[in-house]
Amino acid sequence: MATSSGWTPIHNQFHKTLLYRNLLPKNQRLLVAVSGGQDSLCLIKLLIDLQSKWGWNLAMIYCDHRWRNDSQANADYVKGLANIWKIPYYQKTADVISKTEADARKWRYQVLGEIAINYNFSYIVTGHTASDRAETLLYNLIRGSGSDGLASLPWQRPLFHTQDCQSSISNPLLVRPLLEITRSQTLAFCQEQNLTIWEDSTNEDLHYNRNRIRAEIIPLLRQFNPQVEINISQTAELLKDEIDYLEQTAQEWRKKVIFVPVIETENQPEKTWGINRHLLREAPLAIQRRVMRQILMEILPIQPNFEHIEKMINLLRVPNRSQSDPFPGGAIAQVENPWIWIKREN
Repeated sequence: MATSSGWTPIHNQFHKTLLYRNLLPKNQRLLVAVSGGQDSLCLIKLLIDLQSKWGWNLAMIYCDHRWRNDSQANADYVKGLANIWKIPYYQKTADVISKTEADARKWRYQVLGEIAINYNFSYIVTGHTASDRAETLLYNLIRGSGSDGLASLPWQRPLFHTQDCQSSISNPLLVRPLLEITRSQTLAFCQEQNLTIWEDSTNEDLHYNRNRIRAEIIPLLRQFNPQVEINISQTAELLKDEIDYLEQTAQEWRKKVIFVPVIETENQPEKTWGINRHLLREAPLAIQRRVMRQILMEILPIQPNFEHIEKMINLLRVPNRSQSDPFPGGAIAQVENPWIWIKREN
C-alpha cells in the first residue's frame, strides 16, 4: 500500500490541537485503537507523521467483536499495516458476541484498559471525530438526556471510574484528538495519503439508531447548515465546560447541606443521608438538582433519572412529615424539619 508523507492542512490542524490542548505529551507510550476505517487510519497516520516531533512510543490494537464474517480478515489487514509501519500490534477477540452496542463498547474499553495497564501505556487514543460527537449529542438528545449526556465525548477522561482502580497509575487516559476534524475530512485525508479504507458493513445497517442519525438526519441538517457537525460538536464543548463548573459548585453546596450519621440498627430502617432542605432552598434550582443527583448516584442501584431527581426536589418545599414513594432499591426520603432523611432498609 503506497502512502504519502506530505505535510497537509490536517497535519497542521492536528499539531496545533495537540499543542493547545496538551492532549498527548512528548515521549509518552500511546496505545492507538485502529479498526481500519477512515477515522482510525487518519489518526494513526497523523501520529506516525508527527512521531519524530513528539517522541511518542506508538502501538496499535484491534478489537474484534465478531459481528461480521470478515472480522478476522479485517484484523489481518490492520496487523499488516502495523507490520508495514513497524509498530507493535495487539489484537483481542471477543469470547462472547455482544448483543448491544453498549455491551460491545463496555467490552472494548475493558480490553483497551487491560492492554494499556499490562504493557504500561499511559494513553489510549481513539479516532472519534467531530462527526461522532455531533451524532452522539443528537442520539442522547432524542433519548431525553440532560445536559451531561449532551456534553458528549470529551477530549480526554480517565478510562475507569475512580472507584474501579487503585491509583491513577493503573487508570490510563482515554484521548480523542480528532474532535475538531469531521468524517468528511478524514475520508479526504485517507484518499490523499493513498490509505486503503476497510469498509465496515455494520455502518450501513439502519437498524442501529446511530447509523440512521449518520445516514439520514445529519445529511438533512447539512441542508440547513453545511457546518452542522462542527457547530454541534462545539455546542458539546461549551456544555462540557459549563457542566464542569456546575458540578464543582454543586459539590461545594453539598458539603454545606449534607449530614451523614453513622447509625447501626437491627431490623430497622437506617438513616443514611440527611439533607438540610432549608439551606439547599437558597441555591439556584440547577444546583439543587445537581446536589440531589450526586446524592442519588451514591444511593440508588441504577443511574438516577429526571423523575427520581424531581421527586427529591419536590421535598424541599412540601409540609413537614411528608415522604416520597420508594426509589429503586427500596430507599424512601422523609421530611423531618429541617432535614430530608433518605432511609434505606438494611
